[in-house]
Amino acid sequence: MNGRPISGASVGARTHRRKGIPALLLGVLLLTVTACGGGGSDSGSGSGKGKDSDTADTKASQAVVTIAPKNGAGDVETSGTLKVTAAKGKLTEVQVKDSKGNEIAGEMTDGGAGWTPSTHLAAATKYQVHAVAKDSDGREAAEDSSFTTLTPKNTFVGNFTPEDGSEVGVGMPFSVRFTRGITHPEDVEKAITIKTEPAVDVQGHWFGNDRLDFRPEEYWKSGTKVTVSLNLDGVEGRPGVYGKQAKTVKFTIGRSQVSTVDVKTKKMTVKRDGKVIKTIPVTTGKPGYDTWNGQMVITERLTVTRMNGETVGYGGEYDIKDVPHAQRLTTSGTFIHGNYWGGDAFGNYNASHGCIGLKDVRGGYDKGVAAAWFFNRSMVGDVVIVKNSDDRTVDPDNGLNGWNMSWEKWTA
Repeated sequence: MNGRPISGASVGARTHRRKGIPALLLGVLLLTVTACGGGGSDSGSGSGKGKDSDTADTKASQAVVTIAPKNGAGDVETSGTLKVTAAKGKLTEVQVKDSKGNEIAGEMTDGGAGWTPSTHLAAATKYQVHAVAKDSDGREAAEDSSFTTLTPKNTFVGNFTPEDGSEVGVGMPFSVRFTRGITHPEDVEKAITIKTEPAVDVQGHWFGNDRLDFRPEEYWKSGTKVTVSLNLDGVEGRPGVYGKQAKTVKFTIGRSQVSTVDVKTKKMTVKRDGKVIKTIPVTTGKPGYDTWNGQMVITERLTVTRMNGETVGYGGEYDIKDVPHAQRLTTSGTFIHGNYWGGDAFGNYNASHGCIGLKDVRGGYDKGVAAAWFFNRSMVGDVVIVKNSDDRTVDPDNGLNGWNMSWEKWTA
C-alpha cells in the first residue's frame, strides 16, 4: 500500500513532464513558422523574386571608365592628352575642374563612348576628373583622377588694342600683336573669342605670323559692346612655346565719325552719325609724296609731337619739333595734323610729304582753328578716307587699316 502512492506520484510527475515538452516544442515550431511566414509577407508575392532583386542590386556594373592621363601624372601636355572613355557602357557624366573650381567644357563622342575637352588646358595647373558611365542594365561605374599640366620654359603673350574699358570709333578693329611668331595659328585664334551686343559676325585675319586682327564686315554700329576673351594660357603657339595670358577685354563703340579727304578738291568732309557737320580745307601730299588712298583708322592722338623725316625715309627734308594736334593714320608715318607753316596751302594746293594738314597755330593754343576743332571731336578708331590721290591704296596692315581688304579675302 505504501508503494502505490509513491508509484502514483511518480506516474503523475512523468505525466506533467510529458505535457511540458510538447508545449516547448510547439513554441519553437510556432516561432519558426512565424519567422518564415514573416519573410514571405514582406516580399509581397513570394520569396523567390525578392532574392533575385537583391542579387541584381548588388551586382557590379559591367561599364569600365578609363581616364587619360593616369592618376597622379605630372608635366602633362595642355592639348590632346585629356581623354575619357567607357567600355561596355556609355558615359553619362564627365566633370573636369581646376584647383579654383573652374570647369572645363567638353563634349561626348561616339554616342557616349568617349569625351574630349572643347578647349586646351592651362599650364602649370592641377585638374580633377570625375567620370560616370552606365552599362546596358543601368548600373553605374565611376572613376576619379587628378593630374598636373606642364610648366613651360618658353612663353608668349599678346599685346592688344584697344585697351580694356575704352570707347572707340566705328572703325576700330581688335588687334593682337604676339611677342613670338606663331606657327599654330588655328590653335591661337580658337583661344580668342569675341562676343558683341548686339550680336554681329566678327572674324579674324592674320598679318604675318605675329599679328591677328578682328573686325566685322562693315564698320561697327554705334553703341555696340564688345567683350574679348584672351584664353591663351597653355596654348602652344609654336613648338615648345606656350601662351601665359588669360584676360577679358571690354570696349564700347562710340558715336560714328567718318571723314573723307578729297585730294583733288583739297577739302575734308566730316560726317557725324551720317550727317555732315563740317567741311575743312586741307593740304595733302605734293607730287612725288602723294598721300595714300583708302580707309584709314586713327590709332594714336598726340597734342604735340616731333616729326623728323629721318624716321620715314625722308632724311634731312624736315624736322619739326612741335607739330600740334597730330593723329596717326598709318604705321609708316601718315598723320592728319595741325600745320602752322603751310601759309595759304589749305584748300589751294598740296604741299606735304604725305600727311594731311589742317590749319593751326604754333603751340596749338587756338581752339578755333580747323586742326584744333577736328582734334577735339575725334577719338581713336575714327575713320579718315582719302580719295582721288595719285598714289595707290594703303596696305591693310599699314596701321589698323584692314577695311581696305574685301570681306572675302579677310575671311579666306
